[in-house]
Amino acid sequence: MMSKETTTTTERAPIVVIMGHIDHGKSTLLDYIRKTNIVATEAGGITQHISAYEVSHKTSSGAEKRITFLDTPGHEAFKGMRARGARVADIAVLVVSAEDGVKEQTIEAYRSIKEADIPFIVAINKIDKTNANIEQTKLSLAEAEIYVEGYGGSISWVGISAKVGTGVPELLDTLLLLAEMEELKGTAEKPAEGVIIESRLDPKKGIIATLVITDGTIEKGMFAVAEEALTPIRSIENFAGKTIDRASFSSPIRLTGWSAVPTVGAKVYSFPTKKLAEEAIANAKKHPAAVAAPLLRQEGVVTIPLVIKTDVAGTLEAIEHELGKLKHERVLIRIIQKGVGTIGESDVKSATGSSGAVVIGFHTKVDALAADLAFRNNVTIMHFDIIYKLTEYIEEVMKERAPHIEVAEETGTLKVIRFFSQQKEKQVIGGRVETGKIVNGAKFKIMRRDAEIGEGRIIELQQQKIKSQEVGEGAECGVMVESKFTIAERDILVPYVVVKKQ
Repeated sequence: MMSKETTTTTERAPIVVIMGHIDHGKSTLLDYIRKTNIVATEAGGITQHISAYEVSHKTSSGAEKRITFLDTPGHEAFKGMRARGARVADIAVLVVSAEDGVKEQTIEAYRSIKEADIPFIVAINKIDKTNANIEQTKLSLAEAEIYVEGYGGSISWVGISAKVGTGVPELLDTLLLLAEMEELKGTAEKPAEGVIIESRLDPKKGIIATLVITDGTIEKGMFAVAEEALTPIRSIENFAGKTIDRASFSSPIRLTGWSAVPTVGAKVYSFPTKKLAEEAIANAKKHPAAVAAPLLRQEGVVTIPLVIKTDVAGTLEAIEHELGKLKHERVLIRIIQKGVGTIGESDVKSATGSSGAVVIGFHTKVDALAADLAFRNNVTIMHFDIIYKLTEYIEEVMKERAPHIEVAEETGTLKVIRFFSQQKEKQVIGGRVETGKIVNGAKFKIMRRDAEIGEGRIIELQQQKIKSQEVGEGAECGVMVESKFTIAERDILVPYVVVKKQ
């Protein structure tokens, strides 16, 4: 076990987050750096899980230096995860394509970096492309108020080709130089602290969480706590999946055997004994988060209950973020149960208790008992592996289930020129169609000096003493109407039809 007597601070490796637009080459850059390929394994070619990787780089002076990279997803859906990634990181790299320049997601990533208040470098990627224009890209950055060196600012930039590696060594050198200026320090002798960047439920291994250690050292025999989740540290895996006995600051590690799925972004603390770990959890429970107010029923509004299960906690958060954007004045989405892991019986039972509930699985399976229960209770289970496909499906469900509303659409106006006769509620009048058309059988409003005085219905139309089904604009006609209100000359009749709309 580590010594408690010495507290020497030493230089630590920088934790770097790669950010930018979805297809400006962030993952390609990391692929080149670590000589692996994660893009090919991702649905739709999008990096959908936050991950961390450790690399070693030999500087231009020949020194061997370590860098930890956080690979955050570039899709807009992962805005919250990107912000968390920036907060755990020491330095950011904002990747911008030399072909496309600044895009909306580039600006969002920049805002996340600024909110996290960390230094950053701009990597202008795809400089090997025939359409590449570095000067135009720097100009578009300036227009977005991102001022690089030579364009009115002091932000360092490096031109790179993530595909073939041009400029990548210079980018890593610049990162390490910036890290040196930040004077990043850590204390190896203290119990480790860190941040959860990914968590999931593995059917065979239990609950697994990936974290980056921001300070201190963690080793076998200790206990880790993330909010109310606890795990005894029986084994530690490094980013490559290799089992190690201890890990220190700036290292990404995986811990297995948590008592609950830790929240992505939660702070992690390690303790030498279980008693101290449990005391930390008990203290956290004294300050619970505020309970959300119950959802009130609203007249004319339909609620769609959802049960959502994902493979990792970060994706669950991203899905909630995307669903929060779907708005309809007569439809509400309500997540009645959510979690990480396989869709089980409890998920389907929750759905059966809510009329019209849908069970959503993202990158996860459904167990046999749950599938059978869903079939017997007519519960819909949908599976997705790309978030925008999931949101498109929910949008369609919202449209289908939105209650229909009746809308009166005016078809024209008829000015009353002459009143002929009245027998009980039936009246015969003559008039001219001022606008649109009037149709036999239509209901109408009676307007007198711009005020509505009543309603009626057309029961017969004649044009030049010939019965007609409709009379168009500019024509005169005879009309038999049915109304409780006596119509007068110069009144305006406004026929309308009632249509159902979503």
